[in-house]
Amino acid sequence: MDEQDRTDMPPLPRADRPPVREARFGIGDVVRHRLFPFRGVIFDVDPEFANTEEWWQAIPEEIRPRKDQPFYHLLAENEESAYIAYVSQQNLVREDQPEPVHHPAVRQLFGAFENGRYILRPTIRN
Repeated sequence: MDEQDRTDMPPLPRADRPPVREARFGIGDVVRHRLFPFRGVIFDVDPEFANTEEWWQAIPEEIRPRKDQPFYHLLAENEESAYIAYVSQQNLVREDQPEPVHHPAVRQLFGAFENGRYILRPTIRN
């Protein structure tokens, strides 16, 4: 099938889409949510959804992410608070010009902030 054939095909129904197999972001990357006003630094990655069914069902269906993709644990912040967030790959975008994240746990996990990303402390690495 050539490129022309692919563009003429209708999108696959949601259930028939192949799973996302590769993480787009890594530990230490600064990202922001695509829909909601928060940003954060990634400190862990699940290759696919690994939270509770109750958590997933609590998300409104019209914005509920697919489970067959990487999910990221973030030290997140918005204008009002700092917290831990669990976010699907489809809902994250890389910060264009990343600045440090001011979450209080950043210094526990990360050392330097270089070239727009955090470096894990050597004592944290496996």
